[in-house]
Amino acid sequence: MECREGKIPILEAEMTRICAQCEMEHSADGLMEQMCSSDFVVKMRIKEIKIDNGDRKLIGAQKKKKLLKAGPLKRKGTKKLVLHMKNGAGCPCPQLDSLTGSFLVMGRKVEGQLLLTAVYRWDKKNKEMKFAVKFMFSYPCSLYYPFFYGAAEPH
Repeated sequence: MECREGKIPILEAEMTRICAQCEMEHSADGLMEQMCSSDFVVKMRIKEIKIDNGDRKLIGAQKKKKLLKAGPLKRKGTKKLVLHMKNGAGCPCPQLDSLTGSFLVMGRKVEGQLLLTAVYRWDKKNKEMKFAVKFMFSYPCSLYYPFFYGAAEPH
């Protein structure tokens, strides 16, 4: 540790940054924006997490999945759901400290892989999350977030 005159000590250890998937805004607007930009949204339990080539893989529990926005997912294909967090092996994701309970996960399907874009711990008491999930089904994403959708493309 290095100390400069009258200043706070400088730590040599590098601080690990939280990855984009874990540092998402927990407001209703932030959740809605994430939902609109995602191909799929699932409420699920996570059975285990594996590290593979610098990526983190979230393996879903066989049961207890609820497709809120199916997108490219088929109900049969969710039995062995594996979500990939690109370059997420070193991410100190606070949402994934404990795998108990359910999670709201969002992502996109890219080249056959399901890439995680956001993960939130499911909290029944969180009013922002309740509002976003309830309102999601009637929310016209193309009106509020046209940059995610083509202008003439109906959604």
